[in-house]
Amino acid sequence: MSTGQSAESGLSPAQPGSLRDTSGSQTVLVVLPAYNEAVSLAAVLQALDRAGLESGMSLRLIVVNDGSSDSTGEVARSYRGSVPLTLIDHPHNLGLGAAIRSGLLTAVDLASDQDIVVTMDADDTHTPLAIAQMVTRINEGFDVLIASRYQPGSSVIGVPVHRRFLSYAASSLFQLVFPIPGVRDFTCGYRAYRASVLRQAFTRYREEFINEEGFQCMVDILLKLRRMNLRFSEVPLVLRYDRKGGKSKMKVLRTSLRTLRLMVRRRLES
Repeated sequence: MSTGQSAESGLSPAQPGSLRDTSGSQTVLVVLPAYNEAVSLAAVLQALDRAGLESGMSLRLIVVNDGSSDSTGEVARSYRGSVPLTLIDHPHNLGLGAAIRSGLLTAVDLASDQDIVVTMDADDTHTPLAIAQMVTRINEGFDVLIASRYQPGSSVIGVPVHRRFLSYAASSLFQLVFPIPGVRDFTCGYRAYRASVLRQAFTRYREEFINEEGFQCMVDILLKLRRMNLRFSEVPLVLRYDRKGGKSKMKVLRTSLRTLRLMVRRRLES
C-alpha cells in the first residue's frame, strides 16, 4: 500500500444475517472505489450482504475512500462490526485509477490464488446479482469476467442517450483495434478476476499495470491483460443508473479524449 493511505480492517466474526468469511473456502474480495458516496454506500453494502447470504459466497469487502469530502468513510466504518471489511483512506482525491490500484493491491495481498477479486461501483448502479454468475464462470475455467451491457439479458436504465452512444462507439472501436475473444464491453468497471491472474499482472507490469488515473484505467487494464493468454467472458449487466445518488463523477468529453489517446498510444506500442 502506498504512503499516505491508511487501512482499517473489520475482521470480527460476522453477526447473524451478515456476510460470512468461512475459513478455508474460496473468498470473493469485492473492491469498491468510493468518492463522495455516503448517500449510496450503505445500500450497496446491504445489497452485498443479501447477495452473499442468498448465494452462499464468502465475501470480503475492500472500500477505497478516495479523499471524500462527505461521510463516506464514516459509513464504511459503521459496517465493520457486521461485515468483513477493509477500509483504505486516501487523504486526497486521487482519481479512479489510484483507487482501483489501491484496492486491487490490497485484494492481491489478502487473497489466496483460488480466490476471486471483483471490482464494482459504490454508487448503487451495479446490482450485486452478477457476482455469483461471474464466480461460476471463473470456476468453470475463465480468468476474467465482465458484466456487459452488450450481452442478451442485460438492462440499462436511466443512462442518457449520448452516454449510451459513446459507450457503444468506444466498445465497437476497441473490438476493431484490440479484439479480445469473449469481450464486447471494454469500459465497464464491474468485473471479476482470478486472484492469481492479478498477482501475475502486478508481477509482470509492476507499477505500470495501473498507471492511468482516470476512468480510462479500466480499458487499460484489459489491454494489458490481453497480452497474457487469458480466457475472457461476459455475463449480462443490469445497470441501474436511475438509482445513482448524485451527479456522475465522469467528465464525458475529457474521458472520451483520454481514452482515444490511450488507444493510439497502445496501438503504437504493439
